[in-house]
Amino acid sequence: MAEESTLQILYRRRRELIAQIAALRGQLAPRERELEQVDKMLTAVGSPLDASVELLPQRNSNAVMTDYAAALRPLLELDDKFKHMAEQLKTATAVPPEAIERLKELTAFPEAREAIESLKKAMEGFTTQLAVPASKHAIGRNTAFTYKGKHVDLKQIGRELNVRYLLEGSVQRSGSRMRVNVQLIDAETGNHLWAERFDKPLADLFDMQDEIVARLANQISTELIVAEARRAERSPHPDSMDLYFQGMAFLNHGPSLENLSQARAHFERAVALDPANVDALVGMAAVDYLIGAGYMSDDHAARLAAAEAAVTKVLSLAPNHAWAHMYLGGIQAATGRANQGLAECERALVLDRNLARAHAHIGYAKILLGRAEEVEDHAVESLRLSPRDSAAYVAMYVAGGAKLLLGKDEEAVAWLRRSIEANRNFRNAHVSLAAALAQLGRLDEARAAVQAALALDPTLTVRRYRAGIVGDNPTFLTQLERGIDGMRKVGVPEG
Repeated sequence: MAEESTLQILYRRRRELIAQIAALRGQLAPRERELEQVDKMLTAVGSPLDASVELLPQRNSNAVMTDYAAALRPLLELDDKFKHMAEQLKTATAVPPEAIERLKELTAFPEAREAIESLKKAMEGFTTQLAVPASKHAIGRNTAFTYKGKHVDLKQIGRELNVRYLLEGSVQRSGSRMRVNVQLIDAETGNHLWAERFDKPLADLFDMQDEIVARLANQISTELIVAEARRAERSPHPDSMDLYFQGMAFLNHGPSLENLSQARAHFERAVALDPANVDALVGMAAVDYLIGAGYMSDDHAARLAAAEAAVTKVLSLAPNHAWAHMYLGGIQAATGRANQGLAECERALVLDRNLARAHAHIGYAKILLGRAEEVEDHAVESLRLSPRDSAAYVAMYVAGGAKLLLGKDEEAVAWLRRSIEANRNFRNAHVSLAAALAQLGRLDEARAAVQAALALDPTLTVRRYRAGIVGDNPTFLTQLERGIDGMRKVGVPEG
């Protein structure tokens, strides 16, 4: 049997209500006025649903009723009226108490009100998470909801609210599942920039709420960076934030030296125009951290020192900047202070629990602390929070690296291939893949991985790679030799 659509469920529920009222007619007989009210209410609610159901053979039910909350509203109002009537009937001695209780139990959808309120709260959390960077803002839920259910031109909304982008969506229920559709729109052109769908069991509503907030906040931030970078390219006189977005677009393309150099150049110009642009300062720190911690140059110590100076300045201006705490943690871990680094990254998650990338940094710190067996859970959580994150390859790489150190080479290969598929410009993933394949005896595949790494970084050597890893935990140092041994087996230059 085909699963019922939201509309069909609503219509069926309305028929059930009519049957329940009919069963109570005898007990309500002394109160004909209230009974007449009930009949009128049911007729008022049923008419638009009847008309919509008649269209089902011609149109998809989602096209008829795309907004779940709007579809429920008449029945929820009916539910309220039933409860109000039950309260009034308490004073009527001619009405049996059991009839009153039965009337109070009549509800349009037991879980409907909870679902709608939960999603409203989810949107409150989403607008809070989305209001980044500091110089940008997101319109509050109460203002945004004034447009709900109205047929208003999207460009007009953009002008009235003075915003560049709009996020619109709908909620639908089909059987025991709930679907949330979301799309990002350019308010100036009306063009759709991005769309996402969440489809979950209704029983997982609260988990779904958290997932919606996390995934939307992370993905929309990425999409806005792309859109703003394109806009900035057309500007003859880009301001500090225009340059910041362009820098972030290069940073999100992947940590090749070319991308990182372009990103840093834009961040430097942004800071030159506005020395208090903390987001651009964090961007500069991110570039230096990636080059230093990624052993992509011989001056890695100087790079990491510059990165630490930048995030320290940011935290003096904005003490609760979650990204600055995250990068500070990564820097500390890469400079022999893994315990401090772990604490900083955990602090970042306290400030922003949806900061998916912090989990990858925590995983890296735990590897250095000899706790590689704990790393995969952080990678999984990072991907749950932001499965399409432009930096998702880092979480996959960290998980793969941990598996390599633990001697679980097949699992390491699986994670590392995923990392490379997500971003082919990350040298370290190719290196670790080569080491894992070498340990499995698959030397032809391992050599191909080394060639890919050398194409990205012709200066790659075992010495440079090893020198960039700072850690003194005995367990970690023992595990690390598996990776170094794999690199040597496959012919990475010693240096």
